[in-house]
Amino acid sequence: MPLFNITERQYYENEQVLVSTGAAALPAITFDPLPADEGEFEVFVAGSQINTNTYTYNASNGVITLDTALASGTEVIVRQIANVEELGGYQYIGIDDLIANFQVNYVGEDKIIRKVKLPEISFHIQRAIAELSYDTFRSEKTQEIDIPPTLRMRLPHDYVNYVKLSWTDNGGVERVLYPARKSSNPKAILQSEDYDYLYNEDGSLLDSLNSYTLDTFQSTDGPANTVEEVSGPDVDATLAEGRRYGITPEHAQFNGLFIIDNKTGYIFFSSGLANKNITLKYISDSLGTEDEIRVHKLAEEAVYKWVAHAILASRVNTPEYIIARFKKERFAEVRKAKLRLSNLKIEELNLIMKNKSKTIKH
Repeated sequence: MPLFNITERQYYENEQVLVSTGAAALPAITFDPLPADEGEFEVFVAGSQINTNTYTYNASNGVITLDTALASGTEVIVRQIANVEELGGYQYIGIDDLIANFQVNYVGEDKIIRKVKLPEISFHIQRAIAELSYDTFRSEKTQEIDIPPTLRMRLPHDYVNYVKLSWTDNGGVERVLYPARKSSNPKAILQSEDYDYLYNEDGSLLDSLNSYTLDTFQSTDGPANTVEEVSGPDVDATLAEGRRYGITPEHAQFNGLFIIDNKTGYIFFSSGLANKNITLKYISDSLGTEDEIRVHKLAEEAVYKWVAHAILASRVNTPEYIIARFKKERFAEVRKAKLRLSNLKIEELNLIMKNKSKTIKH
C-alpha cells in the first residue's frame, strides 16, 4: 500500500529519476555523498512511495535492488532527504529567522528600539538561547558508548552539566548511576624517591593524568563500589551507610559510581562498570554548531522579549519604566514557555495521580 502519492507534494531538486531496464537492480544513484542507508532517501514507483522493506540498498555503489523487477522503461524517482527536511524540524525556528522577525517587530523609527546593529541582535539572541537552554528549552542531549577497559568516557564538546548517567541492562532498562561524592581525581604531583617534586624544563610541576585516589577507586582488585561488596566488620563505615537504619538512597544501590573530572574532560567509572553500555544525558547551551542555534516555536516570543529587554537595559537614557516593563514581559514569556515545553498531558497526569493514591504497605 503506498504511503502517499507523489502528486500531493512539491517537486524537490534533490531527486534523481532512474529508468528501469527490466532487471530488479536499478541504475546506480549518483548523489554526492551517497546515502549511508535506506533511511536517507525515499523511492517512488509510478508516482507512489514504496516501503523500505520492498528493496535493498548497497551503500558502496549506490545500487537499489527491488524485490520485484519492474517493466523496462518504468520511471523510479529517488529523493534524498536533506538535513533541512529532518523529521520534527518544523517545530523549530533558526537564528536567521529570529533576527529578521525581531527587526520587523521591534526595530524602526516608530518602534520601541529605533536603531540597533545586526551583530548586537545576534549576540543577544545567542545569549538568550544559551541562558534559556539551561532550564527552559528541550536542550537535553544524549550519548551512548561502551565503556572501554580504561573505565573512562570523554565529555562531549558542548557539555555544560549532566542530567543523568546510566547503564543499560539486558532488558533495556536504564540503571541510574550516582556520583562518588567521597572520591575524586586530585592533581597528582610526580615526586622523586626522596619525595621531592619533579619539574619540567620550564620550571612547572610535573603531574600524572590519573591520581592514586582515582586508580584505587577504579582498581579491579579493590571493592566494586556496590552494596553487594559492602560486608564484613572491617569495611569503611561510609560505604555501609545504606545498610543501616536511616538508609541513604544513593548508597542503597549497586549500579555503580562515577567521577566527573572537568579539568581533564573525562568521566571515570567504578570497576564494576567495565564493558557496560553507558548513556550520558547532559545539558548543552545549544550553541555547539550552527545547525543547533534554533529555538522551539513554543518559546519564540520568550527570546524576543529577552533580547528587547537586554538591548534596552544596556542603553543610556532609556526610561526605567520601559526597562521594568520589558523585564516583567520577559519573565512572563519565559514562564509561559516553560509551561508549554513541559508538555503536560491530562491523560498522563490522571494515570500518575491515580497511582499516587495507592496505599503503601509497610
